[in-house]
Amino acid sequence: MSDIFKTLLNLRSLRAAARDEFTLEQLKEALEKLQTVVTEREEAEAESRQADKEKEEKLKAYRDMLIADGIDPEELLATLADAPKKAKRAPRPAKYKFTVDGEERTWTGQGRMPSPLKEAIESEGKSLDDFLI
Repeated sequence: MSDIFKTLLNLRSLRAAARDEFTLEQLKEALEKLQTVVTEREEAEAESRQADKEKEEKLKAYRDMLIADGIDPEELLATLADAPKKAKRAPRPAKYKFTVDGEERTWTGQGRMPSPLKEAIESEGKSLDDFLI
């Protein structure tokens, strides 16, 4: 929490700051601005509550329509859960093999080239074909 809010939320600190740092006009201006912020926040929260209420009413209406048509909402959810999911593509086979600290590693040739493989090509003068599987 910022220091300004700690001051605003503590009556003693607020009194001390008002007495030492602000004029009466500045305090009145701050009060007006704070009241504006509070009003805006109250309106936003009221709109949010109203939207939630409308959503709940729509859900209840849909549920009632399903039941009136002889469909159990739980049964509908179960059929939606059984819907086919998008299949993942199969992993690509490795094309290149290289050794790092005695451990063999592979690379598919997709994405960024592994830095140990890049270093071997640049420093040792090898080509990428030398690492083909």
